[in-house]
Amino acid sequence: MNDHTEPIPVVPDPRTSGRHARHARAENQAPDRSGPAPTPAERAARLEASGTSRRAREEAPEAAPRRAERPEAPARRTARPSAERANARRGERVDAGRDIEARRPRAKSAAADLADAPTDRYVPAKPSRSTRRAAAKRPSKQARRARIVGRLAAAATAVIVVSGTGFAYYTEKSVNEGFTRSQVISAGDAAALDGDMNLLLIGLDTRKDLNGNDLPKNILDQLHAGDGSEGGYNANSLILVHIPKDLSKITAFSIPRDDYVAVNNIPGYDHAKIKEAYGLKKASAEQKLQNQGVKDKVELERQGREAGRESIVATVKQLTGVPINRFAEVSLVGFYDLANILGGVDVCLNHAVDDEYYSGAVFPAGRQHLDAANALSFVRQRHGLDNGDLDRTHRQQAFLTSVAKQLKDSGTLTNVGKLQQLITAAQNDIVLSDGWNVLDFAQTMGKAGSIPIEFQTLPVKTYDTIDGQDVNIVDPAAIKKTVRAAFGVQTTQPTAPKTAPLSTIDVRNAGATGGMAGKVSNFLADKGFRQGDAKNAEYGDGTSSIVYYPATSTDADATQVADMLGGLPTAPSKNVEAGHVKVVLGSDFAMPDGMTTGGSASTTSSAEPTGSSSSTTTSGGASASAVADGLPDSGKPVTTSIGSDIPCVN
Repeated sequence: MNDHTEPIPVVPDPRTSGRHARHARAENQAPDRSGPAPTPAERAARLEASGTSRRAREEAPEAAPRRAERPEAPARRTARPSAERANARRGERVDAGRDIEARRPRAKSAAADLADAPTDRYVPAKPSRSTRRAAAKRPSKQARRARIVGRLAAAATAVIVVSGTGFAYYTEKSVNEGFTRSQVISAGDAAALDGDMNLLLIGLDTRKDLNGNDLPKNILDQLHAGDGSEGGYNANSLILVHIPKDLSKITAFSIPRDDYVAVNNIPGYDHAKIKEAYGLKKASAEQKLQNQGVKDKVELERQGREAGRESIVATVKQLTGVPINRFAEVSLVGFYDLANILGGVDVCLNHAVDDEYYSGAVFPAGRQHLDAANALSFVRQRHGLDNGDLDRTHRQQAFLTSVAKQLKDSGTLTNVGKLQQLITAAQNDIVLSDGWNVLDFAQTMGKAGSIPIEFQTLPVKTYDTIDGQDVNIVDPAAIKKTVRAAFGVQTTQPTAPKTAPLSTIDVRNAGATGGMAGKVSNFLADKGFRQGDAKNAEYGDGTSSIVYYPATSTDADATQVADMLGGLPTAPSKNVEAGHVKVVLGSDFAMPDGMTTGGSASTTSSAEPTGSSSSTTTSGGASASAVADGLPDSGKPVTTSIGSDIPCVN
């Protein structure tokens, strides 16, 4: 009860032997407690009997008034025999709970009709003055109903907003986390371009899945790719794409897979075809792990591939001289699956082709629609083409242009549902660099409209044969200059170090023009660097242009030297003593524009060659003077835009 509840009035018990009769006894009369207490069975029987009689009374309303008309018991009564009193007391104990229930319904008044008594245990409290004032201020039913409806609407809105946000977050998270991720991009490179993107796209020519298992035979048959033992882990497709943050123009360079380039940290190799940088490093890493006791096939495959990705990224960075902050690896079956998801691709050929034996490409000239299997043959063909592998790079460019057109025409890039389906279907075939939100990227590209795209192929100087392999001889200095200019990278070399150098700079000639080590040493000394010795390279220095610094120190001075020499790569080395930096000049080194030397520096070491090199030194000892018939033709740049018509290619 609350503070305003009135006391419950007690109705006199009409029975002559109840509790109220005892209250009316003389004060000096002692209660009689004689007689045995009832057993549980007797209590149950009496309760049942009393319940039955009560139900009978309730079912006979005419009996109630007669009970109400009976006279009240006198205040004092003659004592009953002890046995009678004992029986009355036993009945009193059994009926105690029922008496309370029987009394309270009669709380209206002493003369209230028992048949009409309320069934609540407690009589509702009579409202006090303050309670009545509060009730008077209570809003109407209409106001209460409006308030309830408003609250329900607000709650429903909150549920919709939260549910929608949660669903969007869940789908975006599931899409992005569905890809295998690689940590191949360093934190420094990831943040190096101030919103621009340099994306390295590689197509891996392997017939195995991400766990190293052979693809099913029915898939291999569709790929026209042999029994699964061919291909190895060559990066047969390499495209470096620059996407500025203002999306004004996309520039992409295809890198011919047979370009003979400098490689690092691959035991037994200082030069190789650029496509082999992945597979050679993968094999080396797996062998090292096996020597350490690792036997799990899946773990060997995972770590081996990650080493291969790191190697191919480093090799492309060294060749082009630009940072890479995004990476995507597509397996051979990935090209097939992508074309299959899109329902095939449209292509245009300048001439009819027949390459049934190798790639399976047999197509007429002109525009045509290719299913997934034939689209893969179109991308892979290199035999029977006017410019061999260089024409194949144009096929890859045409394939990507056709895919972009179909995605735009179908509205997939701006339809979140379609885009998620496409990405989910591609997750088994694609590896992405960590931290790349591919869903945001695709939607941004879709909303940007028809962005101009220019495809180019890196220039090739000559063809050659080295160690029995056909290779492309390239000019790394010219490639760096071309790529940096196309990507808008500042090519002007610094005129002096930004901070005072503390290291001594040693220079080694590992295949550059004779006398180049002395020239570089003098140039750096004129710019304020501490001059060390300049001589021929020693065993272990390698033959690629690179700047080494001690493994136990920072690369601050090495980075400044590398910038002064046109952006050479840097790397730690345990063979460089503390306080020194070693510059290795390979056959790919070219004097940066405007690089001159004064006369104050020391002269070239007598150990350094003084004559000009007439041929390219290679790891296999072959000469690069043997040039194949004809000159390489990288073709004219392919200019198109997202959604525009596809180009015709050889």
